[in-house]
Amino acid sequence: MTKDQVAELEGRAKEIRVLTIDAIGHLGVGHIGGAMSVADLLALLYFRRMDVDPKDPRRADRDQLVLSKGHAGPALYATLALKGYFPIEWLRTLNVGGTALPSHCDRNRTPGIDMTTGSLGQGISAACGIALGNRLASVGSRVYCVIGDGECDEGQVWEAAMFAAHYKLDRLTTFVDRNGMQIDGRTDEIMALGSLAAKWRAFGWFVQEVDGHDMGAMDGAIGAAALELGRPSMIILDTIKGKGFSIGEGKVESHNMSFGAEEAKKAIAALEGR
Repeated sequence: MTKDQVAELEGRAKEIRVLTIDAIGHLGVGHIGGAMSVADLLALLYFRRMDVDPKDPRRADRDQLVLSKGHAGPALYATLALKGYFPIEWLRTLNVGGTALPSHCDRNRTPGIDMTTGSLGQGISAACGIALGNRLASVGSRVYCVIGDGECDEGQVWEAAMFAAHYKLDRLTTFVDRNGMQIDGRTDEIMALGSLAAKWRAFGWFVQEVDGHDMGAMDGAIGAAALELGRPSMIILDTIKGKGFSIGEGKVESHNMSFGAEEAKKAIAALEGR
């Protein structure tokens, strides 16, 4: 990528963060930490890598994203709004009665959401099914999936890992948002993960590790994954929980944090350098 392209994507990521902070602050509580840590990835996927059309969100040959860590939905909603799937004004209806934007992703309620998620461990299995289904239907699109590092405590994740390797799902690229924290504390205290890279390689995946806030590094890794044949790809993203949210960055409690509109305004001002 050129410097201008990187700068444009970084600007998109900042917009995603601003809208996410505003939406959760307007509601008063939400999963800000894990939403902020994947903002850069979402900007890169939707504004550079994924072949999607907001005017035809269910197009059969579109690329698809399964946000398995579905509680990060507010960041995905912000991304979809910026992409043109629905009005930005919807974002302030987050998780209120009758909304099209529930706390966790729901494909039946939100334009652009490809899979209902939030029950951790299940999303990656769904992504495997979509990838295999596409192959059987001779659809050449790509499937992307985002899981959390705390989510890797779930046995179903590793069942999916075996499945994807067995069926050689080389059009599936999965990301682990490795921010080192989960709802109850730090991942190394709750359930030590050791070397995630070694684990995924042992399951037969092509594995890369990059800085999850470096657009160029992530883009290069996605490109390399697209060239890998005969096995699924895992990209482990080293991220900071709550990245860009001044009152919650790097804090376990940002997993699900209460804050109001005034705190949101201050955090947005800090993010924008005002």
